[in-house]
Amino acid sequence: MSTTAVIERTVPTTRGWELPGFRLAQAELLKLRTRRGLVLTSLALTVGSVIVAYAILLVLHLTDPTGHGPAGGSQHFWNGMYLLTALGTMAAVLIGATAGAGDLSAGVFRSLVSTGRSRRSLFLARIPGGLALLLPMAVLAYGVGAALAVGLAGSLPQPATVYLVESGLWFLLYMTAMFLLALGVSSFLGSRATTIGILAGVQLLVTPLVQGLHHPGVGAESILGIALWQLAPKELQNGAPNGDIHMSLAAIVTVLVAWMAVAVGAGLYRTIRRDA
Repeated sequence: MSTTAVIERTVPTTRGWELPGFRLAQAELLKLRTRRGLVLTSLALTVGSVIVAYAILLVLHLTDPTGHGPAGGSQHFWNGMYLLTALGTMAAVLIGATAGAGDLSAGVFRSLVSTGRSRRSLFLARIPGGLALLLPMAVLAYGVGAALAVGLAGSLPQPATVYLVESGLWFLLYMTAMFLLALGVSSFLGSRATTIGILAGVQLLVTPLVQGLHHPGVGAESILGIALWQLAPKELQNGAPNGDIHMSLAAIVTVLVAWMAVAVGAGLYRTIRRDA
């Protein structure tokens, strides 16, 4: 075997289209997990918000059973899902923005590039690494909410199993989409704080405002949050303001794919072109 062949076997490849390896994704997850403030805040926004909401409902029921019904049931589940989606979105944005701009803010981007790994691999590894932290939180928060809605229903109607499954899958899709959006925007801007500020304003102010309008006008369907809510189960849509917006499945998919492609593509392009 020639010396050249030995070098090719031992030196990691840096080709532009190399897919991120498992170790890179693990490293991204480890970087996020070691940020205790990020992890605790995200848990508070997801699992914590569900526990607090049902705890308040339970206390109200125990102190005044006549005026306040059981803490569980279908209606409380849908209302809790609307709250969880709003606050869970912020957890997705926090994790996505940190994954996208964390290396720059920590000053280690130059060191990562100097290891010989392609920038494309470094960027793509942030996706499974960030989702590995976010999605278990989302599953746990949703599972706790569903269990409390059923277990504390009492005499109230319980959400059907099929609706619980559909709502859970939709919630994971919502969280994933918001994470990818935050990841792409923060990678493009190179700023975690700016990304959080922009997306928090859009998701907590602009999207609910447009949803609450009876006639939102042309262009409302292009808002990512609006398109995502159009995919929610009908029972969940009834618990949230939706204005007079109706989209076909093809239109919804087009909006989602366009947002994800633009956000992730812009973040990838900026990562590749950024000065180390």
